[in-house]
Amino acid sequence: MLSPWLDDTPHGTAAQESLEAWSSASGLDLRRLGTTADENEIKDTAVTQPLVVATSLIAAARLAATIDLPADAPTAGHSVGELAAAAVAGVLTPDAAVGLAAVRGREMAAACAAEPTGMSAVLGGNPDDVLATLDKLGLDPANLNGAGQIVAAGPVSALEALAAEPPERARVISLAVAGAFHTRFMAPAEDALRAHTADLATADPDRPLLSNADGTVVTSGAEVLRRLVAQVTLPVRWNACMTTLREVGVTAVIELPPAGALVGLVKRELKGTATLALKTPDDLDAAAALVSEHTGGNA
Repeated sequence: MLSPWLDDTPHGTAAQESLEAWSSASGLDLRRLGTTADENEIKDTAVTQPLVVATSLIAAARLAATIDLPADAPTAGHSVGELAAAAVAGVLTPDAAVGLAAVRGREMAAACAAEPTGMSAVLGGNPDDVLATLDKLGLDPANLNGAGQIVAAGPVSALEALAAEPPERARVISLAVAGAFHTRFMAPAEDALRAHTADLATADPDRPLLSNADGTVVTSGAEVLRRLVAQVTLPVRWNACMTTLREVGVTAVIELPPAGALVGLVKRELKGTATLALKTPDDLDAAAALVSEHTGGNA
């Protein structure tokens, strides 16, 4: 996912320098992991999380150098992507965001090892029926993604029971993750993150920053950090984020790499909203055209 952004341009050189610094700070060879590592190696959440944030921020820097986004354009991220969103909004420095993602990934991986847990996507069905079924089985709705998608998390045995008898008109897909993210099972990771961030400097957002906790715009950097720490044991309310995007009149969405999942949800939930998955520098011209087309509103 990183290879296209490390091209032979000044931007690519700057990206390589950033990766070297982030690799040194995290103890991970992010350049190798994002270019030549195999699938199994980057599935480790201790690797996935800092790699995703690093890739997003390298692309964000390239995007900012290419186009001027409207000052009132909101930013939002899903789960670990919220760290990248916080950096895009100026709450965290890119160095701090990648460093925090590394700690987050490492501590969540450790929490996952404590007992066998997992996550499954529940697609379709009546949302109330789905939530009632999860509650009955002792599972948590870890991601409320909107567009008919709820992600269940908890003990593997309960997930197996859910798959055996899914809610009416719903199907269950097991997810290849290390454990039950965004649930009570991540409490040790939350404690570790709170200790790690005790002295971490923040700034107030310089553009609207939406929170996974409830979809609201958060205006205090300290509150953003508090929510980022608490986020690992709380559900991701991406449905609420999309509701806010609708309410503020967003007409177009650009998703930073690794892109595709969130614009898919936006397409299904926010009908008529233009979307672009920014995967490589080849997509920058299309992003510029999209912003130019929508600068009459909130792009």
